[in-house]
Amino acid sequence: MTSTGSETVIGNARIVLVDRVIERGWIAFANGQIVEVGEGNGPAGSEDAAGDMIMPGLIELHTDHLEAHYVPRPKVFWDPIAAVVSYDGQLATSGITTVLDSLRVWREDGAEDVDGRAGILAEAISAARDSNLLRADHFLHLRCEIPMPDVVEEAKELIGRPDIRLMSLMDHTPGQRQFRDEGKLRDYYRGKGSGKTDAELDTLFERRFAYQKAYAATNMREIVALAHQYHIPLASHDDTTDENVSDAIKDRVSVAEFPTTMQAARGLHQAGIGILMGAPNVVRGGSHSGNIAAVDLAREGLLDILSSDYIPSSLLMAALQLPQRVPDIDLASAVRTVTKTPAEAVGLADRGEIAVGKRADLIRVHVARDIPVVRSVWREGHRVA
Repeated sequence: MTSTGSETVIGNARIVLVDRVIERGWIAFANGQIVEVGEGNGPAGSEDAAGDMIMPGLIELHTDHLEAHYVPRPKVFWDPIAAVVSYDGQLATSGITTVLDSLRVWREDGAEDVDGRAGILAEAISAARDSNLLRADHFLHLRCEIPMPDVVEEAKELIGRPDIRLMSLMDHTPGQRQFRDEGKLRDYYRGKGSGKTDAELDTLFERRFAYQKAYAATNMREIVALAHQYHIPLASHDDTTDENVSDAIKDRVSVAEFPTTMQAARGLHQAGIGILMGAPNVVRGGSHSGNIAAVDLAREGLLDILSSDYIPSSLLMAALQLPQRVPDIDLASAVRTVTKTPAEAVGLADRGEIAVGKRADLIRVHVARDIPVVRSVWREGHRVA
């Protein structure tokens, strides 16, 4: 074939397919879809990728990084639409073409400024989308803090939106799950710049213990029922014990976010639940909370999906580092953890791999000094970065 004005053809590229890598090949896309992939020299007139990698655009299921743009300093609230646009630009230049924006569906007085802002941010995302201001494709992930008194009502306010693709069941009560070490939770709040004294944190923690005792069991049943009623996939969060795993199975969870122990990860995997871990965990070589290392799970065959969590650029970095840290994982397998597998987990079967007929959501990646740089980004065949 010959490159024409109605399509884009990129040659001299290292192309990452779902199950192998074409070391020197070319790809053509038109009308928003991939139309051909070949090996060897590209057609006449094709764009020269200079040996860079071409891979599917990254799929992000859990990032709360929008909060850092909306509340860049304590008590400083940015224009929400401007915050969404800034955040979106950072995602795109990190190679993320589809994102589930994780919104906190709870309010807690005296905790963090972003609590209770899910409705504001959801509307800002819609407004930015409707005004064609976004580079990535945005959906919503409702993070439901189960012990909070109003979490069910707040979830009901958002549940009818067509862009919701995931709901997670979270419980950050001190002394369990992610924060089994209560001192780590105290360090977390001090690191957030809240300036809370130990006495203030004592009060906050006591309130959380009371909330869990009073509301958690009922709220869990209602949130799970709501998700199933609206056919929204569910994610568990910070599973630690066999009891947590049993609950995840009972609630028909699809994805387990950040299990904290090998014991829990093995139980989840055996139940067929996809395991999601943080890309920063891979890049840093361990969990910032002192829990299980993502690489240790990968070595056991227990890692399915990576998420950038709090730093967008970590998603691509972690995927490319994974084969170096776990020799049994090749590049194609590593890239699946940030493309095809997360896409399938939330029902987005039209993207996440380089194959004829799939969406032309693609990125061109150059690597120097072991640092990946995203040179170009296409979403449905249109260059957006």
